Amino acid sequence: MSETPDTAKPDGTRPAAIKAVPVRHPGRWVAVAVLVVLAAMFVHMLVTNKAFQWSFIVDNAFRPNIVEGVRTTVLLTVLSMIIGVILGVVLAIMRLSGNPILSLVAWLYTWFFRAVPRLVLAILFGNMGILYAQYHVGGVPFSDQVGDLLGVDMSGTLFTIDANTFLTGFMAGLLALALSEGAYMAEIVRAGMLSVDAGQNEAAGALGMSRMQTMRRIVLPQAMRVIVPPTGNETIAMLKDTSLVAFVPVTNELFFQLKSVGDKGFNVFPMLVAACIWYLILTSFLLVAQHYLERYFARGVGVPREKRAGLRALGFGSGGGGG
Repeated sequence: MSETPDTAKPDGTRPAAIKAVPVRHPGRWVAVAVLVVLAAMFVHMLVTNKAFQWSFIVDNAFRPNIVEGVRTTVLLTVLSMIIGVILGVVLAIMRLSGNPILSLVAWLYTWFFRAVPRLVLAILFGNMGILYAQYHVGGVPFSDQVGDLLGVDMSGTLFTIDANTFLTGFMAGLLALALSEGAYMAEIVRAGMLSVDAGQNEAAGALGMSRMQTMRRIVLPQAMRVIVPPTGNETIAMLKDTSLVAFVPVTNELFFQLKSVGDKGFNVFPMLVAACIWYLILTSFLLVAQHYLERYFARGVGVPREKRAGLRALGFGSGGGGG
């Protein structure tokens, strides 16, 4: 490289090479040392504290009734999320509708089900038989009074639902979780729809597409990039909230079965530890699935911010020429 007047000394010799001294970060090493010590103390407690009773956990945490409880928990999670997502999409479209009645109904729904705790909803649905012991479908409103007035029998119904039979523990828990989830998903889907540029709707309308075609082919596919991450978080939260249906009760649910084993053997704490282990395992699978879903729907968006920062650190950042 040729020397320039700015880099050459008056006597024509080249300047000494700059000796770069890396920046020291002693605080990081102190933090690492503290974390290592705390981790070692935690592992030591797990191994040496006899109250955990690991042999009891191994012998009882994987029994057939516990595995059946895992199936029930997964089924509740899947069904609740499917119903919740469908409800959320419908409610989000209603909230964004130009019809004030539809928008108000959707707002009232989200207001109510976001305000009431899921545990209260589960117990409420479990006791719905108090309100409706039998529900008649297809009859004429006030049929007895109208029939007496006209002198005819108008009490015929298409069918009758026995609330105590229909609203089993599983069904009551499913309704509570799904209806509550629909309110949260409505806000998530609405935020995703609002993230799509309004010009997309205008362009679709100029092409002659109907509102439903625009929503299905233009808006929702682009909104998925915003909808998927919080939906994954909601799915994980739903998996954990299925433990609430043990209070309905749903007797073949995971937490109920683990608690029953602990109560029968007078070893409650080890079974609580087993519950933590089971939920950690199931949540880990959901986290992996969420990662791949986010990566799938983020196609074509560009390199994520953290990856761009890493590339710039390696000298591949945009805006600078390499030599």
